[in-house]
Amino acid sequence: MPTLEELGIGFVPLSPLGAGFLTGQIDENTKFDPTDFRNHVLRFSPEARKANMVLVDLVKSVAQQKAATPAQVALAWLLAQKPWIAPIPGTTKQRRLEENLGAVHVELTEDDLKLIDEATSKLNLEGERLPEAALKMTGF
Repeated sequence: MPTLEELGIGFVPLSPLGAGFLTGQIDENTKFDPTDFRNHVLRFSPEARKANMVLVDLVKSVAQQKAATPAQVALAWLLAQKPWIAPIPGTTKQRRLEENLGAVHVELTEDDLKLIDEATSKLNLEGERLPEAALKMTGF
């Protein structure tokens, strides 16, 4: 990230809503369609989803305080990081597009950002974020 900033290069986060996890609509009981890629991602195993709900609970808590949705808070957090970070969440539904656009109206104060950063720094999320082959292909 420091290199991107130094060179004036923008950053588009991959899956800024955590493939739907940060929306609060997915939990350990969620059943994915058999063709859904999340069936092959360790972070989306039922055990990992259950363990990682602490992150979703944090996002939901901030969302409730801001009268926003968890998706809007997750996107607003990214937008508050650097002006050259441009999250582009994917969606196939008009209502989700409108919800996501509402993130620009969510104001996260310095205190909000500090609280979120402190809370997330203590989290130990379970499961790789992509299948091993994808991680190797991308170099991460």
